[in-house]
Amino acid sequence: MFFDLNIKGSSLDANLNLACEASKYGWNHINFSYNQNDFKNALKFKQEFEDGLESVIDFDYTLEIKSDNVNEIRKLTRKFRNKSLCISVIGGDLKVNRAAVENIQVDILSRPYLRRFDSGLNHVLVKEAVRNNVAVELCFNDILKTYLSYRAKVISNFKDIYTLYRKFDFPLVLSSRAESVFDIRTTHDFMAVFKQTGLTGAEIENSFRTAGNILEFNKNRDKMILKGVRRVSDEA
Repeated sequence: MFFDLNIKGSSLDANLNLACEASKYGWNHINFSYNQNDFKNALKFKQEFEDGLESVIDFDYTLEIKSDNVNEIRKLTRKFRNKSLCISVIGGDLKVNRAAVENIQVDILSRPYLRRFDSGLNHVLVKEAVRNNVAVELCFNDILKTYLSYRAKVISNFKDIYTLYRKFDFPLVLSSRAESVFDIRTTHDFMAVFKQTGLTGAEIENSFRTAGNILEFNKNRDKMILKGVRRVSDEA
């Protein structure tokens, strides 16, 4: 199963075009990401979108929190936790990276390397990611839409994250962050590019499983009593 949890959400028609294109290119499930300002409006046409899609591909929404205010991030995760199957925090700022991996209500720290000269992660932060089961997301579009020395720096940051990943085994998610149909790539091309940056085929496949596990876990989040303990039935 091929999961992409970060395709930039837009209007109903634009989303339909993106979903159909992704289906043609081999993707099984996509999540449209919306920031905290647009998420509620997107929910209003979710059913209409599902009807128009006619089961071409499975989809859902990701709440993508963009803020450099740690208290706001905590507040938004509490507010939207029961309304979204996936909550992602855009990283880059070290205090934001830390706040995300320390928050058990967050599913994904997205692009911790954003606008940085390093990966934005260290052994302390990735240990917190493991403890709180927060995945780290790397985006294909950060390679696709960069050039020369900046692209080289992005790939170098990816490789630093791979080193930490292999040592500490935190959840890792790969996504496209596609903004239009021109950014969609086949699953084969997607995997080939990440292999060139240093990941193995098994590691890439594991990232898809991790994405699927995030969605499956959150479908049953309201039944979770303790970490690893889920209510199976309300009947006596």
